[in-house]
Amino acid sequence: MAAPSPTRSTADHARPSPPRAAAPAPPGGRLAKSLRRNLTAHGLLIGAVVCFAVFSWYPMIREFLLAFQKTEDGRVTWVGLHNLATVYHDPAFWQAWRNTLLFTVLALLLGFAVPFVTAIVINEFRHGQGYLRLLVYLPVMLPPVASVLLFKYLYDPGYGLLNEVFRVLHLPEQQWLQDPDLSMPSVVIASTWMNMGGAALIYLAALQGIPGELYEAAELDGAGLFRKIWHVTIPQTRLILSLMMLMQIIATMQVFVEPFLLTGGAGPEGSTTTVVYLIYQYAFNFNNYGAAAALGLLLLVVLAGFSAVYVKLSRNDNE
Repeated sequence: MAAPSPTRSTADHARPSPPRAAAPAPPGGRLAKSLRRNLTAHGLLIGAVVCFAVFSWYPMIREFLLAFQKTEDGRVTWVGLHNLATVYHDPAFWQAWRNTLLFTVLALLLGFAVPFVTAIVINEFRHGQGYLRLLVYLPVMLPPVASVLLFKYLYDPGYGLLNEVFRVLHLPEQQWLQDPDLSMPSVVIASTWMNMGGAALIYLAALQGIPGELYEAAELDGAGLFRKIWHVTIPQTRLILSLMMLMQIIATMQVFVEPFLLTGGAGPEGSTTTVVYLIYQYAFNFNNYGAAAALGLLLLVVLAGFSAVYVKLSRNDNE
């Protein structure tokens, strides 16, 4: 009897055939795909750089050149430091710097503390944080002119809401924007209300990133609310606090909208004249663009120097 012929088993039939190797893409196809990708990326990058150069670098370079030039009858002449000397000998120069520094200090005392405290209060709520965040950020979404006009109504000495409240409380009425001693604090209060929403949300995001175990450990050690804030909250948010302080100093030293709309810029006896408003006067009231550019360049140098010192001190603290 003949032996049976060998046959394949069922497992052999079920075994999948090895996959075929993909055919290599032609070199020209890979090159075209890489070229298209790089052209798209570089095109978007070049567009951003061009926009930044036109709207940021060119004005800065132009201002630097104007600070050392004078234009008369369409002729441009180089005058060296003459524009800086003109600005320096202006009686309003030092008053503008004093008012700007006063506004910065008051804004730091009020505008830096209020958003941080507001963020701490909102963070303690377990429900309704979304509505509270919207309520705090709402003034930022309003047009600045509308917000300033609202405060101008509140500060009105005749029918303003603040004096109405003072009448009810039998307190002496105040000339909020007409009194040289009250005009700058009034501007600071309006500016704080208008701009605190963004800082409060940034602080709130930083607070929500603090591990809850740190607060639990502090509570086990018997720490109260203020001790937890001092020993846990502030150290954990020190980096964002220092960064926001730098940003606020740079922003407050360039204040213009609030005093310009509330007090007309100069204010009673020049009490709200700031450096940026003085630049505005030189450029648009006196038609002296060289002096305006020189004062703007001086402000840039001051802010750059302050920022450099701040960065140096922060680097030493981190080391």
